[in-house]
Amino acid sequence: MNPIHFLRMSRWARHPPSRRRVILVLGVLAACLILFGLERLFGLPEWMQIENLRQLRTR
Repeated sequence: MNPIHFLRMSRWARHPPSRRRVILVLGVLAACLILFGLERLFGLPEWMQIENLRQLRTR
């Protein structure tokens, strides 16, 4: 682990983040997990699919 991480952890232990910041971080995390779940459940739209470059060269 990088020593800067230890310094950051000690600063958080001495001065914990506000309740509002914790709610914000948890909200962003929840939104990311919801989007990930929807993507896994329904799949990606066709316009977001990665095309195989080898097939494009042979055309």
